[in-house]
This record gives sequence, structure tokens and C-alpha cells, in this order.
Amino acid sequence: MPRRLEAAAPSVTLNPTMAKVAPVDRERAAAVSDAPSGPRVEGASDGAEQHVPPPVVPGTEWFVRRIHGPLNAMWNRGFRFLFVLDAVALLALMFGINLLRFGTAGWPDNPPSFYVGGFAIATAIHLAVNYFFGLYEREPRLGHRPWLPRAFAAMVIGAGMQAVAFVVLNRYLMPRGNLVAFAFSGTVVLGLNRGLSRILAIRRQGPPKVILVGPAADARLAREHLGDSDRDAIVVGQVETPAELEAMVDSTQATDVLLLDVTAFGSVFPQPLNTLEDEDIGFLQRVSARETLLGLQSVRQVAGMPFVRLRSHAVPSYKLRLKRLVDLVLVIVFSPLWLLAVSGLSLYVLARTGRPVLFSQTRVGYAGHEFSVVKFRTMTHDTELAGARPSTNTDPRVMRGMQWMRDMRLDELPQLWNVIRGQMSLVGPRPERPELVAAIASRVPGYVLRHELPPGLTGLAQVYGRYSTDAEYKLGYDLQYMVNWSAVLDVQILVRTVWVVITRRV
Repeated sequence: MPRRLEAAAPSVTLNPTMAKVAPVDRERAAAVSDAPSGPRVEGASDGAEQHVPPPVVPGTEWFVRRIHGPLNAMWNRGFRFLFVLDAVALLALMFGINLLRFGTAGWPDNPPSFYVGGFAIATAIHLAVNYFFGLYEREPRLGHRPWLPRAFAAMVIGAGMQAVAFVVLNRYLMPRGNLVAFAFSGTVVLGLNRGLSRILAIRRQGPPKVILVGPAADARLAREHLGDSDRDAIVVGQVETPAELEAMVDSTQATDVLLLDVTAFGSVFPQPLNTLEDEDIGFLQRVSARETLLGLQSVRQVAGMPFVRLRSHAVPSYKLRLKRLVDLVLVIVFSPLWLLAVSGLSLYVLARTGRPVLFSQTRVGYAGHEFSVVKFRTMTHDTELAGARPSTNTDPRVMRGMQWMRDMRLDELPQLWNVIRGQMSLVGPRPERPELVAAIASRVPGYVLRHELPPGLTGLAQVYGRYSTDAEYKLGYDLQYMVNWSAVLDVQILVRTVWVVITRRV
């Protein structure tokens, strides 16, 4: 059972040997554990009388508790209650704006079914855009990112998608004059929905229970900040090193871990970060001015302190799906060009080297799964009789008249078939042979992280590095690409790849 649900149980077991847990936090944790699982019990840090706040909306919490079990099963399959909340709110907003603008009898000359169908399509478009903007991604209980900037960007893009729908359907999904009002009011509605969802989640599951990891002086300062600025959070434990972290999380039913030592990341990755993240424990790493100067963009604040979210998986699922969608769109749009190129190169390889024109190799792909990659044959038949080994810029195994294809990376073009099948992406870390992966991973820590994305025809390491660039340096490019992935970045890399191919820069 995920620890997120265990934390909502009506009792919390505290480790009596935890001398470093402040007494006031023990009392607050005990108060939460004795309270009903629905409403959150608030308490002041000076021991003031505690009270149960009134319901947000009468009957809301009763309804949420009734459907908690089915919702949890759906949640594990990717469903979010916010889907329904947003759909109802956006649909109602479209009708509301029309009523305010035209009244009850003055709507433009169209049957009611015209508006119902158009508004329903517009709602579906906005829900899809919201998903790809990460508005349904699970956020940690502490240090959540502000919603309004992303909500506004999603609403603007959604309005643009409605214009595309007009071209396809030859009809507006809503009156054009409503779009601006809908974009701004929809931003507010999306923000309010997320605020309401967060309040209900805290009331149902209780306040965040936090473990502080770091030196005593840093932990004391963090306690003071949490007490002053984030009184909902309860500090249930403190350890100076991550070695005791898993045991303390188990004993305290903690929901979040704050790493206060800026050098502690190496001690929690990959373990226990991987294990605890699978159990829905939030990890936040405090950053100092030095790390911020490196260009961190996703800094979050917890009680006024700067943190970044730590994740064992750098690429969320919604980005993987958006990346796949971008791949398919680009492959389809440019299919006349690449089909012509593949056909011409196939005839050239057949004339120069004979059959077979193509050959396949086993490579390591997404999530470490092996697959067969397809390439034009540019080397002799007995290339790997002595075993697999990396090629070089002046490899004697390359047949006459084929080196230019390798220099221009055209021998990789048949891998578009792997892209269509979903085994590869247009842009991503280049796939390697299993034997080479094992050898590189033994000397380059974190090398397997590059398998969190589907491998690509080209990548950041290919357009900025060289063929002879060491695997550790290429890994730096790959991880930078993973953390900063966007559809725009993919297009930039593809455009730069064209320049690399033309100039034969290896």
C-alpha cells in the first residue's frame, strides 16, 4: 500500500527513542493522529487551544470520503479528480460567459446543440493542453509550484488550439469575442480548483509530516522557519545523515523529507530516494547561493527557504507522452522527404556494397529494455567476429565509399522505423550496445539514468559533443537534456543536427 494512504490512517506510531524530535511537534503529531481522518487539526506552536476548522463546502468532505477508495484505484491508473473538476468548471464558464454577454434570449442564431457540441470540444482541447502542461502532475505536499503562470499559459495555448479547430471543423467552438474573457477567467478557475483540491487533500490526509536531514544547527534554523511561516507542517524527526532515514520514515509515517545539507544528494541517490519516492515520500533539497548561480530555474520555497524537488525519475509521464506525440507529428509531416532520402540511399548502398542493405544490432533503450536498431550497412560482413567494439573516425572496417554516410550520420536514417514503432525518439540519448553499457556504467556513476528517455536519432551530446567525446561528458549532455526537455528544445536540436550533417562535424 502506498505510504500516502498510510499517512491518512487514524493513528501515527512515533519512535520513543527519537530524542531530537521537538516536544511540541510530538504533541501536534499526536493531536493529528487522534483526530478524525477528515478534518485537519490546527495547532499553534505555543500550545494554544486547538480547534477543528469548519468544512470548506458543506458535504464536500463526506462526499470525498465516500469515493476515496474508488478514486485511489483510479489514481493509480492515471486518473485525477481534477480532470472532472476542471471539465465541469470550464464547461460552466463557457455557458456563463455566453449568458453574461448575450443574455438568455439573444444568443447568435444557432441551435443549442451547436453550443453544447462546440463547448464540449473546447473543454476536451483545454483538458488535453492542461495535461501536457503538467497541471495534473502529482505535487509534493511541501514546496508546490505556483499554479497561475502555468494555468495562464495553458489557457492561452488552448485558445490557440481552438483557432486550429476552426480551420479543421470550419466553425468556431465559442464566439470569438468570448476567448479573451475565457482565457483570463479560466486561469482563475484552474487556480481555484487546485487550491481547493490541495485544501481537501490536507484535510483528508492530515498536515505534512516532515523529517529534517542535516546538521543540528541547520535543523534548528529550519524548525524556526517552519514554525513562523508554515505552521501546517509538523516536524516528526531529525537525522544528521541519511543512513537512518528509511527507518525513521517507517517509524514516523513521514510524508516529506527536507535535505538541509547541500552535499547530501550523493548520500540519498539512488537509494533511499528511489525506494521512498515509490512510496510517495516527497524529497526536497535545500539549495544555497552557489547552486542558484548555476542557473537553477525550478526553485521552490518552503517557509521562505529555497529548495529543489528531488526525483529519481527526471522526466514525468506527461512529458514522455507529449514527446511521443511530437515525434509522430514530425515524422508524418516530413514523411515525403525522409522516404525519398531512404529510398535513394538504399539504392546507393546496394550498388556499392551489395546485399544486405540493412543490418540490425541489439541496443539498450528506454527503461533498460533491449531492442533491435536498424542501420544502413557501411562495414564489412565480418565486422564483429572478434566481438563488439566501438568504432573510430578512421575505422578500417568501413567499406570504400561509405565513410561519407557515416560522417553525415545518414547510416542512422533507417532508425526512423524504430521511431515509428515507439522504440526510439527523434531526439534523445544515443542507444548503446549492452556490452558497452555494462562497461561504461561500471566506471560512470549514474549512466543508467539516460535510459529514462527513449533513445534518439540525434541528441544534445551529438550536436554539441564530438564522436570521440568521453561517455561521462556525453552523460552530462544527456542529463541536461532530460531535465530541460521541451518540444522547442527538440526542434532546436533537430535544426542544429541538419548543420552538423551538412558540415560533417564529427
